[in-house]
Amino acid sequence: MSKPRTVRRLADAYRFPGFRTLQTVHGIFGDPHARLIRLVRRGKKTVCATCGTAHWGWYDRRQRRARDLSCGKHRIYLDLEVRRVHCRRCGTVKGERLESFLQNALHTERFARYVGQRCRSGTIKDVAEELNLDWHTVKRLEKQYMHEQLKRSGKPRPKVIGIDEISVRKGHEYRIVVSDLEKHRPIWFGGTDRSEASMDEFYRFLGEKQAQKVRLAVMDMWKPFRNSTTQNAPQAAILFDKFHILRHLGEALDKVRKHEFARLSGKARTFVKGQKYALLSHPQNLKGPARKNLRLLLAANQRLNTAYLLKESFGQLWDYNSEAWARKFFESWRAQLKWQRLKPFELFAAMIERHWDGIAAYCKPENKIALGFVEGLNNKIRVIQRRAYGLHDEEYLKLKVLTCTLPAI
Repeated sequence: MSKPRTVRRLADAYRFPGFRTLQTVHGIFGDPHARLIRLVRRGKKTVCATCGTAHWGWYDRRQRRARDLSCGKHRIYLDLEVRRVHCRRCGTVKGERLESFLQNALHTERFARYVGQRCRSGTIKDVAEELNLDWHTVKRLEKQYMHEQLKRSGKPRPKVIGIDEISVRKGHEYRIVVSDLEKHRPIWFGGTDRSEASMDEFYRFLGEKQAQKVRLAVMDMWKPFRNSTTQNAPQAAILFDKFHILRHLGEALDKVRKHEFARLSGKARTFVKGQKYALLSHPQNLKGPARKNLRLLLAANQRLNTAYLLKESFGQLWDYNSEAWARKFFESWRAQLKWQRLKPFELFAAMIERHWDGIAAYCKPENKIALGFVEGLNNKIRVIQRRAYGLHDEEYLKLKVLTCTLPAI
């Protein structure tokens, strides 16, 4: 006669190699939401966890209670016998190999993996409260999960890299983040600041042979990054990040706005006050009152109108496929600054002139890559830091950064 359906489902859900599930489910005294499932061994052999040698006997044995995946609102614990064996090959007492359990731990592998998956979208505190676990236990299991993710992803072999820095705490303390822009994943997090010596650490991590295969490095205009890349990967073309350049242009426009606010007085100031983000935003992103106020501001102030049009037109520079045409556009754009008394824009144009080679590199067809990943990664890192109200464990932050774009296990 076949087993009842409920018993078959229980045996299927909590089936492990070398064990069979008893039909009776027990409660745990003092915990109304916990259930205990007893596992009984099927065979008599005991396998050494170190060398894999099978033995008929055992050295000693004890009962272990291991946490497993929950069933509905009930937390499930497995009660099983764990043995040690005096291994002939190893010559000492060793623990046995349990295929579906973590060695020397009180959780099944699938439960530990579930904790790691939950921590990808939730905080340690929330996951600990949900699963009735200690905060430190959840953190330890998540770190094991992230180490396994990195192990499965393999050693990075980038050809196009993106370099940027993030602030880890107050006081201008930075760490460098390097990404593989073809595979869209961060591959290195480290350094003690954003100096050339810290950047050299990445190339030592990559190795001299692999560093010679990097063909393009995308970065901001920070000189130590450029010097380190030129020294360690001289064959790599250097491309300055479009978004960092446009941020400098936005800062120049905001300086013009502040200057106009200080120059004006009375009712004329009302058009300029509070319009910083309307001027810096893309026109298509403005709606309702913000678009109307921007229109009134540009009609009322000729200098801001000129600066705004110059800011909006500069993005066309990255649309050219020929460096000659890009240069011609830049010269025409800079010529429009004449007699306009826009000192911040003149300084911006001088900065572009000094870094022209790194900007014009985007005109080459092989360098036409998506430049938004580095900024998107920065936003992800800020969300991780903000969700945790700051992270004091730098190793944990490093693991979170390196695995934030990896697929779940």
